[in-house]
Amino acid sequence: MKSGKGGGKGAGAKGSGTRQLFERVKTAKKRTPSSARWLQRQLNDPYVHEARRLGYRSRAAFKLKELDDRFHLLKPGQRIVDLGAAPGGWTQVAVERTRPGGPKGGAVVGMDILEWDPVPGATALVGDFLADDSPQRLIDALGGPADVVLSDMAAPTTGHPSTDHLRIVALVEVAIDFALRVLAPGGTFVAKVFQGGTERTLLEALKRNFATVRHAKPPASRAESAETYVIATGFRGGGQAPADGK
Repeated sequence: MKSGKGGGKGAGAKGSGTRQLFERVKTAKKRTPSSARWLQRQLNDPYVHEARRLGYRSRAAFKLKELDDRFHLLKPGQRIVDLGAAPGGWTQVAVERTRPGGPKGGAVVGMDILEWDPVPGATALVGDFLADDSPQRLIDALGGPADVVLSDMAAPTTGHPSTDHLRIVALVEVAIDFALRVLAPGGTFVAKVFQGGTERTLLEALKRNFATVRHAKPPASRAESAETYVIATGFRGGGQAPADGK
């Protein structure tokens, strides 16, 4: 499991006060073509520059900020779970917007299979979310029902589209099952999906258990990326997990 948190229109254009100049990769001849393209994209990505300026660990922090600005997902005092949290950009935003430990309480708990540095105000867990003991570790750290379950998990890609799609669907399915176990009534589930959106059986499960289910692609998600996000709000409680088989 990896976070895959990495857009489109420039966040850096918003009040940064700096002029963004196109930079070429000076070491391109020493790199593979794909490595050179990746580095050049990073050097010229306004979200990368803005993330550094604001102290976010990844440009993907802006994806959650944009989703929250649009759908009003995060509120002070909530209990938040962040799956696929490394390197911690989403966790940073969750802490900023829910202020755990403040007058309203709350908690932010993140987990990733990769080692990642703790985020002040949050609990950082390292472990494979698919391991048998991981859901209970998250529940214990949370200290009560979750208000929001976030999943930016992404399986390692193989380059084979149908295989990669099945892998991300499997991760989303497990994340939904976990959300149905831990969410308080009225809670929210947000997950990254790819290609045509959420698999039909998963979408049906979400519609059974949540009042509203929508898809959105935040501006920070790169235009060439197949990723989008499913946002399910108004958890009804007593969840019914996705049916086996697709």
